Amino acid sequence: MLRKGKVRPFLARHPWVLDRAIERVEGQPADGEVVELVSDREQFVARGIFNGQSKIRVRLYTWNQAEMLDADTWRERLETAISLRQSLGYDRPEGGSRLVYSEADGLSGLVVDRFADYLVVQATSLAMASRLDMLVPLLVQMLEPRGVVLRLERDMSRAEGLTLEECVLAGAAPTGPVFIQEHGIRYGVELGAGQKTGFYLDQRENRRVAAGYLAGRKILDLFCYCGAFSLAAQSLAGVHTSLGIDSSQRAITLARANAQLNGHANLHFEEGDCFARLDRLAVDAVKFGGLVLDPPKFARNRTGVPEALRAYHHLNRQAVQVLEPGGILVTCSCSGHVSRDDFLFLLSDVAQRTKRDIQVLEMRGAAPDHPVTPTCLETEYLKCFICRVV
Repeated sequence: MLRKGKVRPFLARHPWVLDRAIERVEGQPADGEVVELVSDREQFVARGIFNGQSKIRVRLYTWNQAEMLDADTWRERLETAISLRQSLGYDRPEGGSRLVYSEADGLSGLVVDRFADYLVVQATSLAMASRLDMLVPLLVQMLEPRGVVLRLERDMSRAEGLTLEECVLAGAAPTGPVFIQEHGIRYGVELGAGQKTGFYLDQRENRRVAAGYLAGRKILDLFCYCGAFSLAAQSLAGVHTSLGIDSSQRAITLARANAQLNGHANLHFEEGDCFARLDRLAVDAVKFGGLVLDPPKFARNRTGVPEALRAYHHLNRQAVQVLEPGGILVTCSCSGHVSRDDFLFLLSDVAQRTKRDIQVLEMRGAAPDHPVTPTCLETEYLKCFICRVV
């Protein structure tokens, strides 16, 4: 039962019921059990799944009182999610796509990514983790993958009280990188290591669009991971040269292998601290025609936003310093707690402090296989600003 005055967000179909919104719990539901959410007047609001170990005490999955959260529900949700990606043309057998995107697909706490004929599953809620024995066979039946691999997000696992270990859920794990194609470019993806589920699928369309702006330029690609922005710019539009930097030697090894795989000898990748290298390049007055900033998440909660904004500000200020007049800045943030307005104000301050005009040419988000649901704005997390620095 909700506290008085707390019902509105859930009538508006937000799926997270925090512990502080709850007045009392009737009965003794076990973690992972289906419960009903009612108002302080005992009127039905929604049906969800309980977790006494999490601040998100209930995750809501239906606002239809007649709908039971059973195998038929999960099958229908999975089928609906997969059909969207098929309609987008993201189901090519040699490609990669996000098949299930948590709240945006009505499956709060479940992510499923496809890389060629393998699936990577992330269960970031106890509700979905406790139903993997049901969900995975459904995925196997629908998609017939060679293997299904479980990846974990450690912070979310702790918050949800999960005790899962990364493992193979079905079939067999690949013995090496899985090779996919995106916009005709080949990439090796390590499913058992690296960032996220192995590849930044959310930047798919941003890489394609940014390539057109970076054509023919000497570019610097910071936090380059497997080199995807550099490879897209070279393969789709041609660049003069590109230098990619990442703090992970494993990522640099993968980026170099991807460059070789696609026959690009003018793409160079080096291990290093991106903050320190950018500072040094600014001091040395080294100039680039284009610069890509795609750093990791700096703010994991609201309390981390001020520090995150300082980090983004420093990076973008130094980036502007090393750009030639008329240079292109592709600057990204995957911190969901940092809003688009926050980022625009930040760029405004960077322009004032550097005395360089910044023209925002495009404000972009994640690829359409990461849809945004207006009832849960947390699904909009990625910002990609393509700018011209005068």
